[in-house]
Amino acid sequence: MQRPIWHAAYSRLSTRLPATLLAAALLSSLSTQGATTIAEELPGTPHTLRLEHLAEGLERPWSLAFLPDGRFLVSERPGRLALIEPDGTITHIEGLPRVVARGQGGLLDLALYPDFGNSVNGNDGEHDWLYFSYAKAGPDGSGTAVARARLALDAPGGPRLEGVETMFAQNRFSMPNHHYSGRLAWLADTTLLLSIGDRGQGERAQDGADHAGSVLRLTPTGEAPADNPFVDEPGMAAELYSQGNRNIQGMTVTSNGTVWTSEHGPRTGDEINRIEAGVNYGWPEVTLGRDYATNLPIGRDHAPGMRDPAYVFDGRYAPSGLAWVDSPQFPGWQGDLLAGGLSSETLTRLTIDNGKVSRAEVLLDGQIGRIRDVRQGPDGLIYLLNDQPNGGLFRLLPDTP
Repeated sequence: MQRPIWHAAYSRLSTRLPATLLAAALLSSLSTQGATTIAEELPGTPHTLRLEHLAEGLERPWSLAFLPDGRFLVSERPGRLALIEPDGTITHIEGLPRVVARGQGGLLDLALYPDFGNSVNGNDGEHDWLYFSYAKAGPDGSGTAVARARLALDAPGGPRLEGVETMFAQNRFSMPNHHYSGRLAWLADTTLLLSIGDRGQGERAQDGADHAGSVLRLTPTGEAPADNPFVDEPGMAAELYSQGNRNIQGMTVTSNGTVWTSEHGPRTGDEINRIEAGVNYGWPEVTLGRDYATNLPIGRDHAPGMRDPAYVFDGRYAPSGLAWVDSPQFPGWQGDLLAGGLSSETLTRLTIDNGKVSRAEVLLDGQIGRIRDVRQGPDGLIYLLNDQPNGGLFRLLPDTP
């Protein structure tokens, strides 16, 4: 099969550009091939916006990653990994482990190792790992797990994963098929953050020996780093980084290492939190959410030793996907967060001042339906996935004349 022209361009550029700059160059020059404008002059402050549709035919897409050659990886919750060309063509990558694709379970988040695509100490490809979270079956039900694998995109039988290894699984599996969470984010020291939901059993989020209802911090091979906050504390899981988290569905790390998350409350009470080592975020003892059946308050507004949220969304927002903006494409949004919403079908810009949200502006309201993931791309533009049976990949950019 003849290799497309853009592959030749990649080969020439890759000898001269770091992976992040290469991806930005290719995304900006090539991904317009498959772009269809679906909305112009969308109101925003201070940027008016254009919304483009890049690909369709994805089944319940969950997470997005950017390859150094300008292509996209998208996880589909039923258990498929899609490779998307700049023209929108989709090929599925074989070799995934079995996933529990029931309820909210399935193939979840994607994260390339930070040095993916770069030559480190002369060892090309040594760090070219794709990490992914998924719902894994076990003797007592299912749980959130993380695996890593090599991408063999030019394999003779078609693209596939090679050397797949499950490097971590939560320490207590259970029967409910929801609140897996599973968001992944790298810190600057190449430790990996993993969020795990309470699995629908809120009391587990306050049990320090249980991984459920927490953010974990792991080494690239799945162990607990020696400087984790509870590593030497009896009765506490060594991997624990924070606790009292109900169901985190968005997580992002800023350039100075600040960790932000978006988290589902039960019925209202959806939160933005600034995650710090050793902090308890209160669930289910502290929450502004209400009981699904009675609509009565569940917990207290505040409690000693527990951190209040940085922001609570109005109504039932159902947050999923969170991006931090430092792109020169959006100079008026520097340092802001972009939070996607599922049942609310909105994208909201959150302005951060002194560790709290001082302003919220709705940018999208129903144009693409349920928003599952939000990412700032290497080209500085904003990419989104919508959670639909026939879902798609979208891009948001300044609407310049």
